[in-house]
Amino acid sequence: VQLQASGGGLVQPGGSLRLSCAASGRAGSRYSMGWFRQAPGKEREFVAAISWSGFSIQYTDSVKGRFTISGDNARNTVYLQMNNLKPEDTAVYYCAAVKNYDPPQTVKGYDYWGQGTQVTVSS
Repeated sequence: VQLQASGGGLVQPGGSLRLSCAASGRAGSRYSMGWFRQAPGKEREFVAAISWSGFSIQYTDSVKGRFTISGDNARNTVYLQMNNLKPEDTAVYYCAAVKNYDPPQTVKGYDYWGQGTQVTVSS
């Protein structure tokens, strides 16, 4: 499975961005997808995850009500809509995949990782 993340950039506080994660090489398989982020000097942390069916969606507390994860199985793409961005959201964002019905919230729970996309929230 190959993952390609895109959509990062520089945005002012209160602004929005939509990240995309395109997956290839997983035709016919059911994967849960997750988004993680890593700020300089910090460990990679869980942001959001979605099951293949879309029935199970999870968020870390700091992004609830601001971020929305969604999936398009026809396009093998997962999105992370980020609204009301804050400076503390600044990080490299990574998408990840695992062949599992229930999306994990830990780094070790995922088998495949994208290359990361930089999100910078600054005025």
